[in-house]
Amino acid sequence: MPSSFRVYIDESGDEGFKFLPGEQGSSRWFVLSAVVTRRERDLQLVRLAKEVRVLLKKGPKQALHFRHLKHEQRVPFVRRIGESPLRHIHVLVHKPSIVDPENFQQEKFSLYRYASRLLIERVSWLCRDYYRPGDTGNGLAELIFSNRSAMSYEDLRDYLRRLRSLSEVRIHWGSVEPDAVGAVAHDQLAGLQIADAVATGAFYAVHRSVYGETEDGYLRLLARNIYRNRGIAESPMATD
Repeated sequence: MPSSFRVYIDESGDEGFKFLPGEQGSSRWFVLSAVVTRRERDLQLVRLAKEVRVLLKKGPKQALHFRHLKHEQRVPFVRRIGESPLRHIHVLVHKPSIVDPENFQQEKFSLYRYASRLLIERVSWLCRDYYRPGDTGNGLAELIFSNRSAMSYEDLRDYLRRLRSLSEVRIHWGSVEPDAVGAVAHDQLAGLQIADAVATGAFYAVHRSVYGETEDGYLRLLARNIYRNRGIAESPMATD
């Protein structure tokens, strides 16, 4: 039986800890975001991306990269995402606030995996709360990451398998399965291009430019369908 939900995951910012004056060097923030839709609504994401390309006068097969768009192009893009029948979830990590950063520097992608844990926790709660017996599929979420060529997704699956044995992990395992984790190139799926937009939009809300300014307008346009656990939109942050 197919999954009930499709989850598209992308990041913004980097995982480095080399902070330089004037907001140079490593980004102060690392953001990992997910776009969640019911499987039967997945084609609506394809139509959304197509409509945005037409609006922005992009080619029919041209991939959308939020960072490469001008501000006046980004605004209608995120406005349409905010009006769509989907949910998006964010984990924002302020790296300078991490008490023991060496915990994330000893092994590559440690911060990414930890942020994935926090993100998948919240994805699992959403899918648990919105699935009802009789709905299409088996209640599980298919997790599709934007492919990072240097990272092993089998290592990520192994990490999730290890988490399954830990009592303090709050992932609802009835909604996610480590073997259902996959990775696809950004330009191959509309859902990943939309996940890129919401992740980068959230990043701009907290990341300071070289002039010390942030831009929260994109996230405000996305606010209507942000995931709220028990009515609260929270952003977990790694601090240890």
